[in-house]
Amino acid sequence: MRIRVFALVGVALGAVGSAGCGSGSAGAGTGGNPGVVVSGTAPVIGGCSIFPADNAWNARIDDTTAFPVDPQWTAYQATMNTSKNLHPDWGDWSTDHYGIPWQTVPGSQAAVPMTFMYASESDPGPYPFPPSALVEGGSGSGGDMHVLVLEEGTCELYETWDSQYKNPGWDCGSGARFDLSSGALRPDGWTSADAAGLPILPGLVKVSEVVAGKVAHAIRFTMNTTQQAYIHPATHAAGNVDATLPPMGLRLRLKASFDTSKFTGPTLVILTALKEYGLILADNGSDWYFQGDSDDAWTPYMDNLVGDFEMVTGSDFEAVYTGPISTAGL
Repeated sequence: MRIRVFALVGVALGAVGSAGCGSGSAGAGTGGNPGVVVSGTAPVIGGCSIFPADNAWNARIDDTTAFPVDPQWTAYQATMNTSKNLHPDWGDWSTDHYGIPWQTVPGSQAAVPMTFMYASESDPGPYPFPPSALVEGGSGSGGDMHVLVLEEGTCELYETWDSQYKNPGWDCGSGARFDLSSGALRPDGWTSADAAGLPILPGLVKVSEVVAGKVAHAIRFTMNTTQQAYIHPATHAAGNVDATLPPMGLRLRLKASFDTSKFTGPTLVILTALKEYGLILADNGSDWYFQGDSDDAWTPYMDNLVGDFEMVTGSDFEAVYTGPISTAGL
C-alpha cells in the first residue's frame, strides 16, 4: 500500500442489498482453517456473508453484453506492461509470512483504542483487535503490515495498514470498518487500509476456497503506476494525473478465449474465477501481482501455481466497463 487520498457512493456493478449474518467459531486464515464457504453467490466467513450477494465484489462479469470491454482499454494496455505474467502473491504463514493473514474473533473480543496517522480519513476506534492479531509480514516487519479482523455476530470487518501493537491498543497508518451486511462505500476521497479505499479481505484468494473448488468473488491486484482517479466501488487513488494509466477500481476479466484445458487443480479453480469474476485494481505495487491469504495450507500448491501463472500474462485480460471514472474528493 502507498500513500493515498481516500470515498460513499453507489455501485454501478450491482444494487445494494442486505444479507444475514450469524455467529460462528473463531478462526483465522492460517494453518489450513476451512473457514470460507460459498453460499449462493456470496462467500461466507464465520457465519457472515461477505457483503450482499449483489455486491460488486460478488458480481460475475463474464457476460460480455452486460459488461462490455471498457472503451479506454486500448489506452490502458499501453501503460500496463501486459507482456508480464501474473504472480500469485501469497503463501505460507509459519515460515515466510507470504500473503495477507486474516482472522475472525468472537463478539466478546475486547475492543481496544486505536491511533491513526490519517485520522481524518480513518474510522475511529475502538477495534476488536487482540494483542496477538496477525500482522502481514509479521509484527515489526515493515512493508504494509495489514491487520484484517472479522468480528463474528456483528459481521463487521476491521482493517488497518501499517499496524503496530502499542499496549493497550494499536498504532496504525489508517483504518476502516465495513458492515458486511451493507453495500455502502467509504466517503468519496477517503482511503481505507488500501490505496483504493476498498476492503482487502473480500478480494483475497483463500486456500479454503480453492480446496473447496470455487472462488466466487473478484480478486484484488496491484500495478506499479496508476491514475489519480477511481471507479466505484473504489473511492480513493494514489497515482498520477494521466488518463492512459489504469484507475483504482478498474475491473479486468480473463478473456473467454483463453485456453484453460491444460491446467488442473488450484490453478484451474483460480483461472475460472478470473474469467467469471475477474481482477480489481486495489493498490500500487508490483505489476500483475494478485493477492491471497497467508496460510500454511498453501505450501503443497505454490510451486505449481507460480509456474502455471508464468503462462498467463496481462495480454490475456481485457478491462470491463463497470462505471464512470471519478476524481471526487481527491
